[in-house]
Amino acid sequence: MPLLGGVRPPIAALLCVLLVVAAFTALALGTVHEQDVPQAVRDAERQIAEDAADSVGTSVNARAAAVRRAAASATPAGSGAPAAILRSFVPTEHPGQGAALLDPRTGRSLAASGEKVPLTGVDVTSLARPGTANIAPRLASSGSAEPRLLLFARVTVPAPSGKKDENHDQAGDLADDQDPDERELLLVVSEKVAAPAVFGGGRTGQLVDRNGRVVAAANAAAALTPKAEHQAVPADAATAANAAKAALTTGDAAGSMLGDGPDGLRRVTGWASLAAMDGTDDTSDLGLTILTGRDVAPAREGADHTWFAVMAAGALVVIAVLVTAVLWGTMQRPLLRLHLSAARLARSASGTATAREQLARPVPVVAFGEIGRVGRALESIRRQLSGETGPEPARPVRRRPGVRALVLVCVLVIAAWGVPLLFLLNRAPAEKAVPAVAVADQEARTEAAAERVRRSLDRSYTDLKAVASALSGASRERASEILRRDRADHPTYRSLYVLDRTGALALQVGKEPLRTLDPAPAGGGIRQVNTSGKIPAIAAYAQVPTAKKDAKAKDPKDPAPAVVVAEIGVDALDELVARPGLGSVWLTDAHHRVLAASVGFQAFQALPSRSLTRLVTRTDAAPGSAGSPASAVLHAGTATGGGQSVAAAAPLAQTGPAAGLGWRVVSAEPAAALKLAAFQVQARTMLAGLLALSAGVACLGWLHIVVVRPLRALTGCAERLAGGDHRTVLYPVHHDECGSVTRSLELLRQALVERDRGAMADVARVPAPSSPSGSAP
Repeated sequence: MPLLGGVRPPIAALLCVLLVVAAFTALALGTVHEQDVPQAVRDAERQIAEDAADSVGTSVNARAAAVRRAAASATPAGSGAPAAILRSFVPTEHPGQGAALLDPRTGRSLAASGEKVPLTGVDVTSLARPGTANIAPRLASSGSAEPRLLLFARVTVPAPSGKKDENHDQAGDLADDQDPDERELLLVVSEKVAAPAVFGGGRTGQLVDRNGRVVAAANAAAALTPKAEHQAVPADAATAANAAKAALTTGDAAGSMLGDGPDGLRRVTGWASLAAMDGTDDTSDLGLTILTGRDVAPAREGADHTWFAVMAAGALVVIAVLVTAVLWGTMQRPLLRLHLSAARLARSASGTATAREQLARPVPVVAFGEIGRVGRALESIRRQLSGETGPEPARPVRRRPGVRALVLVCVLVIAAWGVPLLFLLNRAPAEKAVPAVAVADQEARTEAAAERVRRSLDRSYTDLKAVASALSGASRERASEILRRDRADHPTYRSLYVLDRTGALALQVGKEPLRTLDPAPAGGGIRQVNTSGKIPAIAAYAQVPTAKKDAKAKDPKDPAPAVVVAEIGVDALDELVARPGLGSVWLTDAHHRVLAASVGFQAFQALPSRSLTRLVTRTDAAPGSAGSPASAVLHAGTATGGGQSVAAAAPLAQTGPAAGLGWRVVSAEPAAALKLAAFQVQARTMLAGLLALSAGVACLGWLHIVVVRPLRALTGCAERLAGGDHRTVLYPVHHDECGSVTRSLELLRQALVERDRGAMADVARVPAPSSPSGSAP
C-alpha cells in the first residue's frame, strides 16, 4: 500500500517556504532606495492641494447657496423699478463686486449695481431655460480684466399693475405658461475669484482654469501682476490642468509632480480638481484646479540596503539547507529505513524458507531518539521470532533528547534569524527618519483644518445674521417657515430656536436644545455653552433687529430684543476635522479638552497623551493674541496606534465670531504610515522575520503532528511488544511511515502469538514419563 503524507511533505514544504522567504527578503529589501524627495513629501503636497480645493469648493458652494437663499427669502418690490427690485435682493453691503437683473428670455440687463457683470461668452437664455434645476456658477472674463465668478439665482417677482415702466417694457411680453400675476427674472452676482488658502512657509497656491491660466494666487510674492495673471500659462499649471481633465475619466482627482527648482532645489507640486467626481455640486462646471507647490532641498543619499538584503537572504538559505539536512539525516531517512525493516520482518514471519532467511538479517538500529528505540524493539522481536532470546525485561526509560527536542532546536535556529529581523534590525528612529519638511507639512495641514473649522463657524454666523434680519417684524407663522427653511439648508444645525426678550424659548425647529443660552445674550457671536456633559453644545447667536415700526415706540429700559440661536452639531465638527492622511485629529477647547475628533472620543476628555497636551500648550499666547502653530515628532499615545507620531497643533485664527473661543486643532499621524524609505525597510524587514517565523512554526508544527506524536506513541507500543505484551492489539491510524510500522508490528504480534500457541501445543503432546519401579503390571 502506498504511503500518503508522512515525514517527507513537511520537510520539503519547510525547505521551499524558507527559500521563498529568502527570495522575498532579497527582493523586498534590495529594491528600496532613498529618494531625493521622499514619496511622503509628494503625498503631503497632494493632500495639501486637496485640502485647498475642498476649502475653495466649499466656499463656492456656500456662496452660490447664499445667493439662491437670498433670492428666495427676500421680499421684492412688487411695483417698483427693476433697480429697486435688485436692491431688495442684493443689499448694498453684499460682498459681491457687481450684480445684475436679467430677462431670462432675451438675456437683456434690466438693472445693475456695482461693477459691470462680465457676461461675454455666457448664454443666459440657455442657462435660464424653463425646467432646469439650479444654475451652476460660471467663470467669466472680459478682455484684460480679472476673471469673475458668476453666481445665478432665479427670482420670481409680482407683475406690476397699471402702466409699465421703461425697463419693464424692454422685457417683452410674458411667456405663454407664465402666471400673468408673476414674472421670472434672473439674478446674477459677480464676485472676484478667491485665492486658495495655503499654509506653510515658502508654499504658493494658484487657482488655474481648464486651459492652465492662473486666475488667482495665494502668495503675493509669487503671484503675477493682476493684468497678466490670467494670461500666464506656467508649465506646471498646464500639466495640472491636463491631469485634472484626464481625472474626469480616470477617477483620479488629485496628484503630485516633481520638477527642478532654483539653486539645486526640487519643486514639489500638488494639484487637485475643484469639481466633485460625481458632478453634483456647484463647482463641477468651473473647470478649476488648485495648484500648490514649494521648493525643497533634495535629501542626502541614504544607505544602500542591497548588501543587508543579500546577507540576510543568504543566511536564511544556509539555515534552510542546514535544517532540512538535519531533519533528513536524523528523521526522514531513518524512519523510511525503519518502515522497510518492519515490513521485511512482517513478511519473514510467514514461516517459509525464504522468509526464515530474511528473518536472519538483523534490523539496522540508529542511536538517536524514538526511531532508535523502535529499531531496538524490532531487533528484539526478530531475535524472539528466530528463537535466539526471549522477551526483554522492562527497563526504566531514561529521558534523553528525541525527535521532539530535534524539532524544537530547528524552531530555535529559524527563530535566531527571524526574531532579530522582527524586533531589532533596521529600526528607524522617527526623530531621525522623518524629514523636517514632512513635519512642516503636517503643521500646514493642521493649520488648514483649523482654518476650515473657523470658516465654517463664520459661515454659520453669517447665515444666522441673515435669518435674524428676515425674522425682524415677521409673524409667528412666517418666522416658523423661515426657521424650517434655514434648518433644511444647514444640516450642520442640530437645533434652531428663538429666545424672546425675557430669555424664554419662543420658537424651535430641529432637535431639543442641549442647553439654551441663559440669559439671552446681546449682539451676536459663537459661544461654547457647556464645559461638561456627554455632548458638547456650541451655539451661534444673532440678535433679531427691531422692526422700524417698533423702533420708535421702544422704551430704552425694555430688555434686549429677541435672539435667534443655531446649535451646531458635534457630528458636523467631526467631519470638518477629519481629512485623509492627517491621522487622528482632535478639536479642543481653551482648556485643551476634546470637543470633536476624527476618532472615537468622550466629550471633554483630555488628549490621549501628555506629549500632545504639552505640544498644544506651545500654541498658547498672551490674551487676545492669535498664538502660533507647533509641530514635533513625539509619542502620541494609543489613539494613533502607539509608537512615534508626527504631531501638530494650530489655534483657530483670532478673527471673526470664533475669535474668543480659544479652540485648537491637534493632529497626530503615525510616523510608520509615512512613505519613507527608512520605514519601508523597517516594515519589510519585520515582514521577512514574521514570514520566516510563521513558516518555520507552521511546517515544524505540521511535522510534530504527523510524525513526532505518532512516533512517540509507536515507540511505546513497540517496546511493550518486545517486552512480552502480546495481547494488546495494534491499530494503524495513518497511511504513512508510522502507520506502516504499526501494521508490521501487528503482524509480528500475531506471529508471536502463533509461535506461543505452537509451543504450548508441543508441550501438551509430549507423553508423560514412565514409572521408575520397572515392575510388571
